[in-house]
Amino acid sequence: MAEVNLLARLPRTKRNLEKRKEAQTPENIAISRQYGEQYFDGPREVGYGGYRYDGRWIPIAEDIIRHFNLKPGDRVLDVGCAKGFLVKDLMKVCPGLEAFGLDISEYALMHCEPEVVGRLHLGSADRLPFPDGSFSAVISLNTLHNFERADAIRAAREVERLAPGRGFIQVDSYRTPEQRELFLSWVLTAKFHDYPDGWLRLFAEAGYTGDYYWTILE
Repeated sequence: MAEVNLLARLPRTKRNLEKRKEAQTPENIAISRQYGEQYFDGPREVGYGGYRYDGRWIPIAEDIIRHFNLKPGDRVLDVGCAKGFLVKDLMKVCPGLEAFGLDISEYALMHCEPEVVGRLHLGSADRLPFPDGSFSAVISLNTLHNFERADAIRAAREVERLAPGRGFIQVDSYRTPEQRELFLSWVLTAKFHDYPDGWLRLFAEAGYTGDYYWTILE
């Protein structure tokens, strides 16, 4: 298990923290946690403000393939795949790679990229509908923190079950009290969050042996 930044080449987006903090009403949080049209393609106050493919995941796909030494015929799963942008780019970067995704949002799956139709599954990260050891690698980016702690443990355990020692999980975190305050002024969907040490304890409880990294607001 190692701390590895596989999203280092992902472009950073400018965030209006003050505006988001003002929008953190119980109503907006409830809308966000439905993961529907408003969350993906509605106003920025309740989600992405328009979630569209722009190719930014191509370098991330390259780094994931390099990190796990993936090759044509290998199977990789993106847990929390949304509209399947990373799934699409994994197949683009490595033709013949068998890439799949899973997401809880029916809206996202119904508005996925044409190249991934039939490759995305509706489901929850804490109950992955696949056999033990059925993937060469399992990726979960900014998804597990949307569970309560007990369910996040189950989700990490599921990643381990599908690809023992060959998972990568990235979650919301913070290293300083100041970063924690920034995070709390932005968060809409996360139900569990902690400093890295707290997440490492969670991974240990889950028996998770894959790699990990943190999404930190600065």
